[in-house]
Amino acid sequence: MANRFMTAKSIVAMRRWGVPAIVTLAALAALTVNATARQTRPAPPTEETAPRDAGEPIMAIVSIKTQQVTLYDAEGWILRAPVSTGTTGRETPAGIFAVIEKDKDHHSTLYDDAWMPNMQRITWNGIALHGGPLPGYAASHGCVRMPYEFAETLFDKTRIGMRVIISPNDAAPVEFSHPALFVPKAEALAAAPARAETLAREAEEAARTADEAKKAAATTAREAASLTASLRKLEGLKTRADAELALADKALAAAKTDQARARAEGVKQKAALKATELGAQLDTAKTDAKSKPDAAAAAKDAAKAAATRKADTAKAASEAKLALEPVSVYISRATQKIYVRRNTHKPWPDGGEVFDATIEVPVTIRSPDRPLGTHVFTAMARNGAGLRWTAVTIDNADDARDALDRITIPQDVLDRIAPTALPRSSIIVSDEPLHRETNYRTEFVAVLNNQPQGGLVTRRPTVVEVPVASANYWGNNGFFFQPWNSQPGYTQPRGGQYYQQPMQQRWW
Repeated sequence: MANRFMTAKSIVAMRRWGVPAIVTLAALAALTVNATARQTRPAPPTEETAPRDAGEPIMAIVSIKTQQVTLYDAEGWILRAPVSTGTTGRETPAGIFAVIEKDKDHHSTLYDDAWMPNMQRITWNGIALHGGPLPGYAASHGCVRMPYEFAETLFDKTRIGMRVIISPNDAAPVEFSHPALFVPKAEALAAAPARAETLAREAEEAARTADEAKKAAATTAREAASLTASLRKLEGLKTRADAELALADKALAAAKTDQARARAEGVKQKAALKATELGAQLDTAKTDAKSKPDAAAAAKDAAKAAATRKADTAKAASEAKLALEPVSVYISRATQKIYVRRNTHKPWPDGGEVFDATIEVPVTIRSPDRPLGTHVFTAMARNGAGLRWTAVTIDNADDARDALDRITIPQDVLDRIAPTALPRSSIIVSDEPLHRETNYRTEFVAVLNNQPQGGLVTRRPTVVEVPVASANYWGNNGFFFQPWNSQPGYTQPRGGQYYQQPMQQRWW
């Protein structure tokens, strides 16, 4: 009843005030609504630069929620800018990535040769950071567009392997310490460069020795084979010479005249001399034939031993050289494994650089059925004898500290990587398996399965024959590589997961 009364009064008042008053009231109402909206709506991100001298970027964090990218060096944030991530159906995947290739003047081979300047690739099937138009909302086909000038500035500051974290919400690194984080040893760090240099020389010498031993074994084997053939030939010649001598004896015995006997005697002497010479050559050849196989076998054994030493010293030299690089570790609850990656800085013909992936072993996780979340721990700088670490959480199923508490890294892995751990080293803990984009020329690609993955789904990789990590072969490049002939749609089990090895495709 009261509502009807108030409505009636309002109608009467409107009739009394007329149209101008109604328009004024409507305008005031609209202004009030707009003011309220401005108070509740966050300000759009803008480009910012930290008010200090910036160091080298260690990580970039992209917030899909606020459409912003923030770069961090060892001391904190240094650059911020708005971005435009993937639109609906082609969303930029949230997860853990790293820069794997850079192209100053990239053009898309999918989208009408579209210009994508200062491109920094984070997956081989086409997700990247690059300069592009920013409409103020998510509008790309999966990439992270940045302001053109900002992308150029960033391109000149980054390096291959820089961590890129794409978070569904806002995220930032926070100071963090934990007993599980690597603590380097001062003596190991100090000795690492000289050790790498010494082992590199030893590897080169072992390689030369192995090559010489291989050539010597081949030469000895050829000589042995040639001697066997010569022996057979000499045996045939000696048999014929003996037959000629027997015929000469018969001819001499049958000679009737002095002239015939003299002639037969001359033939017999020549036949006897030839048989004697061939007999001596045959005896020598038989003596050599007894020793040559033994020499060939010894040369073969020497070549085999030299090849083993070459492989061992190459492995040791490679490990020593890798100790001079930051180490990245991925611990997956999905596969119950720990994966280690270090950049070799060896370029791959098809683009990018090869990452060493020789360490891949089981890891112990307490309460493995309970989620860990996804956390990135990064060594930002030296801190006295140790390292200063930060933590970034993008999927908080468990607290970062509790997640590390539940993990026991194998001691032999720690012994190989912790003593020489450097700034920029990282440990990633996640419930996710490594994405199929992870291969021989990426660090790690891990995607949150509880977030849209449209940008990856629309880019199905072409599968080709590539080398994959294996503990069965030691390759010439100092890495375990096993050839694998893959067909489109075929996957090979590896570490409890199925990996497709995608061919590089230069499109977005």
